[in-house]
Amino acid sequence: MTDATGGAKGPDELRQQIERTRGELGNTVEELAGKADVKGRARARAADLRDKAGAMTVQLRSSAAQAGHTVHDKATHVGPRPVRGVVRAGMRHPRPVLVAGAAAGAAVVAVEVLRRRQQVTHRRHGSLWHR
Repeated sequence: MTDATGGAKGPDELRQQIERTRGELGNTVEELAGKADVKGRARARAADLRDKAGAMTVQLRSSAAQAGHTVHDKATHVGPRPVRGVVRAGMRHPRPVLVAGAAAGAAVVAVEVLRRRQQVTHRRHGSLWHR
C-alpha cells in the first residue's frame, strides 16, 4: 500500500517498488540496446533476404522446369521444326536453362533490394533531415 503522496508505506513495500522499477528499467535498456544494434539488425535483415532469395530460386527452378515440360509437350505435338530443336536441346542440357532461371531470379531479388533501399533513403532524407 502507498500513502497519499504516492510513496511506500513501509520498508517491504519500498523494496517491492524498487524491484519492480529495476525490472522495468532492465526491460527498457534491453529494448534500447536491441534498437541500437544496427549491425545485428542488418545481419538479421540480410539473412531474411537470403532466405527469400533461396525460396525464390527454388520456385523459379520449378517454374522453369514446368514451363520447359509444357513447351516440350506442345512443341513435340505442334509447331515448327526449329522450335522443336531448341526445346529438345534444352531438355538434353537442362543446366543452362536452370542457370538462366536462377540468374533471372537473382536479378529480380537484386532489383527488389535496391528498390527498397532507395525507398528507405528517400524516406530518411524526406522526413528526418529536412524538418
